[in-house]
Amino acid sequence: MHTAQVFKALGDPVRLRLFHLLSLKDELCVCHLTEALSLPQSTVSRHLGILRNAGLVETRRDGKWMHYRLSDGMANTLSTIVKDQSDEMQRTDAERLSAALKGCA
Repeated sequence: MHTAQVFKALGDPVRLRLFHLLSLKDELCVCHLTEALSLPQSTVSRHLGILRNAGLVETRRDGKWMHYRLSDGMANTLSTIVKDQSDEMQRTDAERLSAALKGCA
């Protein structure tokens, strides 16, 4: 993992929002991330792929859905910073994620 690639990946607002949501939970399905961000699944998946290529997230397939989690190492360190610096948009995303997860229970 190259440091420049990591920061470039987090330099996009959508990817930063995704990274923030992933820092809140152990693992999330792409369907929940799509709902939380109110973005099309294709957009969310493309941005998650960039985060994965940067070494920030790992995946697990369950049927037709992909589940994402933060990678060990630098991703966990960065997640603390991102959580501490969350803005209004990230707080709104977190509220929508919470609502989406409650709907599944």
